[in-house]
Amino acid sequence: MPQIHFPKIYVLLGFTFLLVSCGVKKSLNDLPNISQYKTDVVQRHQLTDSTFVIGNNFLTKNQQGLYELYVSGNAYELGLKTGSLTRELFQEQEQVFIEKIDDLVPSERKQNMLRKFLAWFNRKMYKHVDEQYKAEIYGISQYASKDYDRIAEPYPRVMYFHGAHDIGHALQDLALVGCSSFAAWGNHTADGKLLIGRNFDFYAGDDFAKNKIIAFVAPDEGHKFMSVTWGGMIGVVSGMNEQGLTVTINAGKSKFPLVAKTPISLVTREILQYASTIDEAIAIAKKREVFVSESIFVGSAKDKKAALIEVSPHNFGVYEVENGNQLVCSNHFQSAAYAKDKKNKKHIFESHSQYRYERMEELLEEAPKVTPASAVRILRNKKGLDDKRIGYGNEKALNQLLAHHGIVFQPEDLKVWVSSNPYQLGEFVTYDLNEVFGTVKNNPEAKPISSPAENIEADPFLHTLAYKHYERYRDLKEQITAALASEEKIESSIVSEFVAVNPDFWEVHFLVGKYYYQNDDYQEALDAFEMAMTKEITTVPDQENLEKYIKKTKRKLK
Repeated sequence: MPQIHFPKIYVLLGFTFLLVSCGVKKSLNDLPNISQYKTDVVQRHQLTDSTFVIGNNFLTKNQQGLYELYVSGNAYELGLKTGSLTRELFQEQEQVFIEKIDDLVPSERKQNMLRKFLAWFNRKMYKHVDEQYKAEIYGISQYASKDYDRIAEPYPRVMYFHGAHDIGHALQDLALVGCSSFAAWGNHTADGKLLIGRNFDFYAGDDFAKNKIIAFVAPDEGHKFMSVTWGGMIGVVSGMNEQGLTVTINAGKSKFPLVAKTPISLVTREILQYASTIDEAIAIAKKREVFVSESIFVGSAKDKKAALIEVSPHNFGVYEVENGNQLVCSNHFQSAAYAKDKKNKKHIFESHSQYRYERMEELLEEAPKVTPASAVRILRNKKGLDDKRIGYGNEKALNQLLAHHGIVFQPEDLKVWVSSNPYQLGEFVTYDLNEVFGTVKNNPEAKPISSPAENIEADPFLHTLAYKHYERYRDLKEQITAALASEEKIESSIVSEFVAVNPDFWEVHFLVGKYYYQNDDYQEALDAFEMAMTKEITTVPDQENLEKYIKKTKRKLK
């Protein structure tokens, strides 16, 4: 993951805090009205080291390492039960998140400024979050760690976390996201039914993705649904409801927002809980104000097709394929509403979004009758266009070897396949929502609720030398980038091994070139930079930066 710098905007906005202190105070003092909710939440009962129950609600860990959560009740109860059952996972996730912030912003002065910025930036979020989701977040926040009150009190802090995903999207230049999604139906699937696949490539470190929760939620109001989530998160990034409606999200290109409104994951949560058709999903999305650009990929069993709802702070569009039965989505907009959008056009030209889009089209053409197994193979594909070897970890690949999860939906059968660690390489675990919601109340021992007979086996790549080399590459990359940051020298054998374990990746040669350049070994640097130029470079800005280094190095050699 690239080094993230403390945004200068924090410094510039620091001078505005005093001007809006009243608005900040209102935000920090806002609390949901929980008196309207009757609660009957007893203390959880522990059955094993990873299994807890509260009545018919439970959390358990399956053999693939995925946590399965079932909760039911009103909004406040859902929060309380989720917080209680997932307490350790929630607090561990929060610790990972805060430690990441501490790593990125080590200065106590800047951390204090960041705390003030978060309060200022999120000062209007409470006005845009539905009361039921405030109540649910408030319930979860009762189980937040007290160790991080320096960031904010538990309730506003958990609310902030729901906007962190959006900020990660806004800061796309930091390569936090690069999601890929596709759908096929009719004569493009083996059985004619709608099939959807997606990789969620939100990367905030390995520890952030370690404890994945497959949540099955039965709210008193709206539809029952499942989603892939993590501790403390009630929003939805990938999910399906009992009506066979699915939602996933793909980032669009955004400016850095100046104020938070509705986190996109809460918009998709509302869609999943209250919509059963594409039109109903569109109506919900239209009434919410967001603060980043996002494609909401919606699949519908009732409509027997998929569509894109493309939202941004100042625009709204819907994209559906005409006279076709295949839909592909990466990280740029496709609807007529964004046809003249300069930022979207620039993003298509400069980023890796269009490349991945074309790669999905290519792979779908090679598998004209898509099945769940072939959809998983597409999600796991590590090569570039025309099967070109582009190096492991290249963001032009559909499988960038950093995904939080991969997922496949079969909405008309209410079936879903969810990947297990590492990345989307582990076994894809099958869940049948008919069975889960039909039998889950008769599960007093909180046994795993998957349908193992239909699981899709782990990627054979896991057992190859190439995978071992990739893991070694990641370790060596940390050493190389640390040496660059500290301007220290390292053993030449480390540099040689770094190239040897991932030779097709342009960035490997670029980092080696930077290391040699920093140490005044300009001929070695030039050789490395020119080798990088022969590889598949990820983005236009990357190529321009590489070309600048080549020019600088040649000048040094004269």
